[in-house]
Amino acid sequence: METVTSLVFIVNLLIIFTSVVNQARGDTCIDGLGYCNNCDERCKAKHGPSSESSCDRSVGVPLCKCYYECESPPSPPAQPKKCDGGAGICSQRCQGQCCDMNCAQKYIGGHGFCNTLGTFSFCQCEYPC
Repeated sequence: METVTSLVFIVNLLIIFTSVVNQARGDTCIDGLGYCNNCDERCKAKHGPSSESSCDRSVGVPLCKCYYECESPPSPPAQPKKCDGGAGICSQRCQGQCCDMNCAQKYIGGHGFCNTLGTFSFCQCEYPC
């Protein structure tokens, strides 16, 4: 009986160590699903057919643990770096919309606006680098 108890203890330690190592690597997650009734079915239904389940009896009450591959969060799309340029002077003849059109013609993906500095108004462009 003592050999069986020691063996169960070693197996539990190995399971705990494996889950801690896998969680640290970030590729395996563990979901506690409550009691062990239909553990494997509930695990696969919640986390897919590649998930694996086990009944942990180390706390006295058998509890279902579901091991599954963690999904990494999607990366936000990279914003293209913006560059600045110019497309001349804004005037009565060429204001906001004209400036925007000049920037679009001068720079691929460019947009423009009239920027007033003191008494001068110039057409400032932004475009992806």
